[in-house]
Amino acid sequence: MKRILSTITILLLAVFVSNGYSAGKQFGKISLPLGKVEVQSSGSDVWEKAKPNRPVFEGDIIRTAAKSRAEITLQGGGKIRLGENSELELTEASVKPMVKNFKARLKKGNVFVSAKAAFGEKKNIQMRTPTAVAAIRGTKYRVKAGEDESEVLVYQGKVDVNAVKNVIDERQDNRKSFAPGVVPGKPKFTLGPVTELKAPTQVSGPYEVTLEEWVTLAEGMQINVRKDGKYHMFEFDQTKDGDLDFVKWNKELDAAEK
Repeated sequence: MKRILSTITILLLAVFVSNGYSAGKQFGKISLPLGKVEVQSSGSDVWEKAKPNRPVFEGDIIRTAAKSRAEITLQGGGKIRLGENSELELTEASVKPMVKNFKARLKKGNVFVSAKAAFGEKKNIQMRTPTAVAAIRGTKYRVKAGEDESEVLVYQGKVDVNAVKNVIDERQDNRKSFAPGVVPGKPKFTLGPVTELKAPTQVSGPYEVTLEEWVTLAEGMQINVRKDGKYHMFEFDQTKDGDLDFVKWNKELDAAEK
C-alpha cells in the first residue's frame, strides 16, 4: 500500500514539474496560437512555445512574432487577442460567480478585447499601456501601445480612459517644482470622477488638452494619449479601420462564435 501511494505521489510531482506552469491564479488559456507565440511564466526567464489550450496565469508574459497572432480565452468567458509583434503581461485575475476582474499590461503592439458581460454579471478588463489605461464594463475595443503614444478605439459599448499613474505623477511633480513656496514631493494619486461624453466630440486642436481625469468613450470614438499626458479624441473612420487585417480577423472570430 505504501509503495502504491509513493508511486502516485511521484507521478503527481512529475506531472506538476513537467507542466512548468505558474502557481498564481489562472487568467485563462491560449485558445488559438498562430505563428510564433511564446509564453514566459512568472518568475522564469525562459520563453516557451505556446501550444493550443495552454493555461496562462497571473504574472505570465505572452509575446507574438511577425505574422503571428494569439487568442486568450479568459476564465469565465471573454477574449483578448494579440496582433503581431505584441507583448502582453497578465497582471491580475479575480474570478467570482458574478464578478470577474482582469488586469493586463500591453508593453507593445495591438490587442483586441471582446468581453460581453452576462445578465447581472460585472466583467471588468483593464488594459494598461506605457501612456494610458483603459477600463471596460463588458464591451469591445482595441488598444495599440507605444512608448510615446497609445491609442484606444471603441467598437461596442463604452470604455473609461485615463493617463497612466506614472504620467500623472510626473506631471504633478513638475507642477509642484515650479510652484513658489512648495516643497517638491510625490503627490498622492486619486482618481477624479468619470466624465461621460454624450456625443462624439473633438478637442480644439490635437494634443492641446492634458488628460486630468477619467473620460468615457462611446462607440466609434478613439483617443490617443501621449507620454506627456496630452491627448487627442475624435471619431475614427470605421471603414478605414475595418480594412486592417487584424481588425478583420477579430470580426471573423466574433462572427464565428455567434
